[in-house]
Formats: sequence, structure tokens, C-alpha cells
Amino acid sequence: MTLDMDNVEVFDTGVKGRGLRTTKDLCAGEVVLAEPSFAAVVFDSLSQQVCHSCFRRQANLHRCAQCKFAHYCDRTCQTACWDEHKQECGAIKKNGKAPNENVRLAARVLWRIQKDTGIVSDSQLTSVDQLEDHVADMPADNLKELKIDVHNFLDYCPNTRHGVEYISHIFGIINCNGFTLSDQRGQQAVGVGLFPNLCLVNHDCWPNCAVILNHGNHSALNATFHSKRRVELRALGKIAENEELTVGYVDFLNVSTDRQRALKHQYHFDCTCKSCSKNLKDDLMMAAKETEGNKPSDELVKEVQELSLECLAKVEAARTAGDFHEVVKLCRECLDKQEPVLADTHLYQLRILSAASEVLSYLKFFSEAAEYSRRMVEGYMKLYHPNNAQLGMATMRAGVTHWHAGLIEVGHGMICKAYAILMITHGPNHSITKDLESMRMQTEMEQRIFKQNECVYHSMREAALQNKPMACSQPGSP
Repeated sequence: MTLDMDNVEVFDTGVKGRGLRTTKDLCAGEVVLAEPSFAAVVFDSLSQQVCHSCFRRQANLHRCAQCKFAHYCDRTCQTACWDEHKQECGAIKKNGKAPNENVRLAARVLWRIQKDTGIVSDSQLTSVDQLEDHVADMPADNLKELKIDVHNFLDYCPNTRHGVEYISHIFGIINCNGFTLSDQRGQQAVGVGLFPNLCLVNHDCWPNCAVILNHGNHSALNATFHSKRRVELRALGKIAENEELTVGYVDFLNVSTDRQRALKHQYHFDCTCKSCSKNLKDDLMMAAKETEGNKPSDELVKEVQELSLECLAKVEAARTAGDFHEVVKLCRECLDKQEPVLADTHLYQLRILSAASEVLSYLKFFSEAAEYSRRMVEGYMKLYHPNNAQLGMATMRAGVTHWHAGLIEVGHGMICKAYAILMITHGPNHSITKDLESMRMQTEMEQRIFKQNECVYHSMREAALQNKPMACSQPGSP
């Protein structure tokens, strides 16, 4: 895949080391750079549910007849992935089983380095082995895991020409530079990959770019027109020439000290961005509810916050156990205690609202789920960047929930807002945006019917839900 890198250049940022900056003015939604993976693997737990080539989650995948581990959408995906899978296939077949995803990714990286010396095209701005590994900064537990991975790698690839130190270096690079890959709906993390150019983009808690995975397109009969799986760096707003390009390594929806702690643990640096230095929006994320100038006591706020944390732990345990009715019960009880005390932007209340709306939608209690999702999105809109991809995805899910609840006007409005955000973060050709465009057109049509005759709309909706003829089909019917 040939990449156009005219939009960016590497520069010395000073304290943060190397970074990328733009060489021209950019507009919101513009693709700053696109890059195929140097190497990527599907997670162990999803190896039979996700295509090992395009990373789409599919039913009835075709299994590699040789190693019996890799799975593909079809022959086209299998052929497209053969260069990546060839040596892996032989190693798995010889060992009788596949190692964990870290070892598989390290093996793919080292095989590619051996073949292409770490730089696969003129547009690659840095070689893989020049990336930071931070092995020296790892805590003891992480070093222990790294040594186990190296040992397993040597069992998997006993004839490797690389020494233990270099293999450890590659594992360190993967640990702090690996990019999580999502499925085609953006709903689940399904794998991890290494993208050298993307690794040069530094972090900011309020970034000017978003990174998304484009799964490529293999639908054309002529393979010449196929496009590869790649990441795209997209501008979230106007970016001036020579401005540094940044992305968020962690979710903004945490107070600054928690974000800094997570960044230090995973990426080994102290975040000094404006949001962290000035604790921006921390007050909103931990705010108490104010009614006519009155606020609850600090003691009551602390009590409800502690209760909320306990409840969130119980909710996660119940979700993991598949006890969804218990999740709903816990969320309702917690919300009853939170609502008089915590503001609508408080993180703990937003997390309970998110869990409640998701599980209630799954259980098809759409009206209650819609109310919770509306409150959640309203809170998100006061905290997130207006073009944040997670805000767009949450707004899309809330819109669909309202649509399923029969609240077509609110649902259509939310879907339109989500579409506007995802056009910037994902672009018009991404599968999620295309699905959203179809939903936008469908809800627009249904909204017109609703405004002409509510009875006809609700009758059509009931007929569609129950797959039976309409009970009220004539305009003006009671």
C-alpha cells in the first residue's frame, strides 16, 4: 500500500522526544495519514470469531487447513494474509498449538524485520526497532511477564537468529506501542497491531486528531481494487501548519490524576498537557448536584461516591456472570441514591447510566434504557471534545435505543448528531458511518410518517416488531 506522507513530518518536540507535525493547514475530518500494520494479530479469545486478515467479526469463518488456528472470511482474505501467516502457519503446525497474542505478534514483527529490515516503504518514518521499549522502566511484575513471554517465544521459534536482549526489546516496544484493533462495528477490541508512523504521534488528553481502524475492502472481483486494513489519523478540527499532531492514549472520561496514573503505568511518562496541568473539567467529573444554590454536604457526597464505587464493582461482577437482571437491580438502586446528590456530569453516575442503558437495551426494556442513555449522552456532551469518537458512538447507540423505544423524533435527532461526529472521526467510507447513514435515512422516513399520522406510525412499528399485519393502516383511524 502506497502512503501519502506529504501532510506530516517528524520533529523534535523537546521534552517529549520525537513527534509528528503537519506541513499544511488541515480541516476537520481530513485524513492526516493512513498506515497499514507492520504486524497485527487477533486476540486468543476471539481467534475463531474474527477474521485474521481484515479483523471483521463474522459467523462461519473458514479455518486454515494447515495450522487449524487462523480463521478467515473467505479465500480472498486468506490469500491477502498469506505473507503474514506463512511462517506463523508452519510454527503453529510444528508446535501443535498457538502461543498467546503477545508471542504471536512479536514473532510476526521479527519475521517482518528479518524480511524487510524494519522499514517496509519510503513512507515509513521510523524503523520498528528504533521505537521506545521502556523495558528499563518496567515494574518487577511486568518484567517477570516479559521474561515468560521471551521464554515462550524461544520455544515457539527455536531457530531464531535474534538474542534474548533484542527479543525483549521487541516485546517492550509492543507493550507500550501496540494499538488495539476493534471490530467493524467499533463495539469490541479484537486484536492488537504495530503501526510505526502512528507510534510517533504523541499523547494529549484533549487531542487534535483521532485514530480509527479501516478494515479495508476486498469485495471487488479484481484484486487490484482491494484495499488493505489500515489505521487512519483524522483531524478533529482545524489544525494549523506546523502544529503538533496529538491523539488520546487513554479515555478523557477520568479525572486528571487517574489519567496521569494510567499513562505513567502503561506508557511511562508524566502527562503535562493543558487538561492535566490545569485539572480541566475535573470539577464537573466529580461535581455534586446543586439545587437552587444549595449543595449536599461533603460527608453525604463522599458517602454516595463510596457507595457508587462498591456498586460499580458489583455491576461488573454481575455482568461477567451474565446475571443481567441483577445488573439492572443494582443500577436502579444506585441511581436512586446518586440522583439527589451527584451532578449529571459526575463520572460515577455516568458509568452507572451507561451500564444500565446497555443492559436494559439487551433485555429489550427500551423505554427505560432510552431515558438512561439520554441522560448519559447529555453528561458526555458537557465533558468530551465535541468531535470525540466515543461521544459519537455513545450518541449513536442512544439514538438507536430511542428508535427502538418508538421515540422516533429524539432517536432521529441523536442519530443525525452521531452521523455528524462520525463523518469527522471515521469518514464517509467506514462501515460504521455507512450503517449510520442507512439508519439516518430510515429514521428520517419514519419521522415523516410519524408527523403525518402517529397512529399509522405506531401501527407500522408494532407490525414490524411482531411481524404481523398493521392494526391501524388508514390515515385518520382512531
